[in-house]
Amino acid sequence: MKQRRLFEPEPEPTPWELVDRADQVCAQLVFNRPLETPFDYLIPEGLQPFVKPGMRMRVPFGRGDQAIVGYCVGVGRPAAPNTRLKTVLELIDQVPILSTQMLELTRWIAERYLCGWGQVLEAVVPAGVKNQAGTRRQLLVSINPERWPGPEPIELPPKQAAAMAALQREGRPVGIEQLARLAQCGTGPINALRQRGLLLSTHERVETGTAEEEQSFERLPDLQLNVEQQQVLHPILKALRAGEFRSFLLHGVTGSGKTEVYIRAIREVVEYGRQAIVLVPEISLTPQTIRRFRSRFDSVAVLHSHQSDAERHRHWQQIASGRVQVVVGARSAVFAPTPHLGLIVIDEEHEHSFKQDTVPRYHAREVALERARREKVPLILGSATPTLEAWQRAQQGEFELLSLQRRAAGLRMPPVHLVDTREDPQFRSGAAIGRALRNAMQQALAAGGQVILFLNLRGFCPVLWCQACGAPVKCPNCDVSLTWHREQNEARCHSCEYTTEPPKHCPACGKPGVRYLGTGTQRLESEVRAKFPGITCVRMDSDSMRKPGSHDTALEGFRTGQTRILLGTQMISKGLDFPNVTLVGVIDADTVLHQPDLRSGERTFQLIAQVAGRTGRGELGGRVLVQTACPQEPPIQFAAKHDYLGFVQRELRLRRQMGYPPFESLIRIILRGPDEVQVNEAAQMLGNTLRGAIDAGGLPARILGPAPAPVTRLKNLFRYHLQLASPQLATLQTLWRQHGANCKLPADVELAVDVDPINLR
Repeated sequence: MKQRRLFEPEPEPTPWELVDRADQVCAQLVFNRPLETPFDYLIPEGLQPFVKPGMRMRVPFGRGDQAIVGYCVGVGRPAAPNTRLKTVLELIDQVPILSTQMLELTRWIAERYLCGWGQVLEAVVPAGVKNQAGTRRQLLVSINPERWPGPEPIELPPKQAAAMAALQREGRPVGIEQLARLAQCGTGPINALRQRGLLLSTHERVETGTAEEEQSFERLPDLQLNVEQQQVLHPILKALRAGEFRSFLLHGVTGSGKTEVYIRAIREVVEYGRQAIVLVPEISLTPQTIRRFRSRFDSVAVLHSHQSDAERHRHWQQIASGRVQVVVGARSAVFAPTPHLGLIVIDEEHEHSFKQDTVPRYHAREVALERARREKVPLILGSATPTLEAWQRAQQGEFELLSLQRRAAGLRMPPVHLVDTREDPQFRSGAAIGRALRNAMQQALAAGGQVILFLNLRGFCPVLWCQACGAPVKCPNCDVSLTWHREQNEARCHSCEYTTEPPKHCPACGKPGVRYLGTGTQRLESEVRAKFPGITCVRMDSDSMRKPGSHDTALEGFRTGQTRILLGTQMISKGLDFPNVTLVGVIDADTVLHQPDLRSGERTFQLIAQVAGRTGRGELGGRVLVQTACPQEPPIQFAAKHDYLGFVQRELRLRRQMGYPPFESLIRIILRGPDEVQVNEAAQMLGNTLRGAIDAGGLPARILGPAPAPVTRLKNLFRYHLQLASPQLATLQTLWRQHGANCKLPADVELAVDVDPINLR
């Protein structure tokens, strides 16, 4: 037999082979790769009745015929009949794990966000569902009705007869071990019955352990809606009853009762026998948030990143069966397999965590909008500080604007006082809490109130600095300053998690005298305990809340009043409603303000407004102190006045002048690799290619860059980026597909495409 070379072309198929294959049934498969078009695979005749879109199958792929898993997105005749096709090796799923609607939605995501369809599907299906976590394959036996009872009596040995009698009493298929226990015999007689054809064998998956018991909550009655809440609820209910798609932007000040509006809308959905999806930021999935829904509805599934694979799989199956009324979860819950969807809600629409920062880089708001449009259900976007993109779309009529301008119980918004840190000598000595905030804390605690302190910097000291040469001590893998964590006595990089002992000598000049500068949450906690001895204080950040249940325990202690001072990062600024909080202190309002990001002002305003909203929710009232070295900056001034409209009008004018979103769409291209010169050259080549295509076609688009990314080195890879801007996103998508996607880059240079980027670091 002639030996074939490794890459020898396959012989041309004969005419009768081509005719035969043209009549074959094919599965169109996509893979977890950045590929645009599906691949045709022949389905063996024995599998053809079982193959459906939405299933996974194992197939040979590439020159080496490596067996990999693909997703079936269609079944039909070959797209190109005159080609030699490979054959499906194995069908993995017995039933589709993705509905037709979800396949169509994920294809839209792949087209919008310029990635592979298979990459989207791989991200949509949780790992626990893919590997059927928490279940095992079990052999079941049942009586063969064609053989028992037969036309003539069959004499059976006593133990076989006992097994048949036990199976008849059960009236359903059971496992062999279970039948042996019921019949008080071994497995031998049962296997003998199988061999005689008296028993049929089937396989099904069964749960391996007991499901974790969900915490039960006392059923609470509906709250009385005020006039404003009734007014905004009316058009939502009208859309629900009409069964039509409408998108609402619910702009309500903090404490205005947006959640109660959501619950009333969901109640209407549930009464119609349909399901609702509620998206909240991951850090807002607090026990308090979950309690609000589980105390009002019978069946609520909560989806978040800390669940085990088995738990995720169990929830997925429950949702897909239609047994769950309400799905509450973070970003990926937008893909919950609800068969009877009636409403989607996105709370805290402004939260940047709704944008995924890995492939597929989708925004949950846009996916929810498209899913609601396709399934003809209403969408509610709620926030006290909506993104400028959402606000502008409401002004243009794409979203219907609903407003709650007052707090639900008639309480007034808390007054906000700006404290200029340049005028207080305590800050020059390294203190995090100035004189004004310390006095305010003493007054609040003496009156029986509670205090929240917000600082969006982890660790003890966020900067290590050499006195001799003036250089910061940076991570050896990243262009990022190391942070000193005193509890572990280590210097840590918050980008790649590199750790080392705190350096005694400067890595740059070798001289001693490295200083630790700035204040993180660990240092703030130390200062609070020193200035307020005997007062219980809890710190909440990603370092202190690593143990399972620690987050819930900390908030429960604050809710019951055992903890008097709660301090932490963004995780204390969302989803908390404690009426006894009478003071909120913002330790440093400038941490985000001066970042090289077009949204730095917007984020500063949102952070101050959101954390300020945690106080003044009870009869004792409340106030806010904001420490800043830039009290004159407009975002801080507007936040102090609770003036969202003033801020958004000014910011939109600036964005329009600069040609930034929401007036122009952006696509960010990031190139990274181990050789900075090579990455720079690749970025320049790509930029020239795209710029030439824009000029040649007279396209309404422009290129910003290429330039080093703000964080030029990350995890030992150098990073350059460029941004494409145009009034029309479709122009940029076409430009990239035709001229950028096929641009040849060096093997060591990776490329990432981010449509509608949020994080520009």
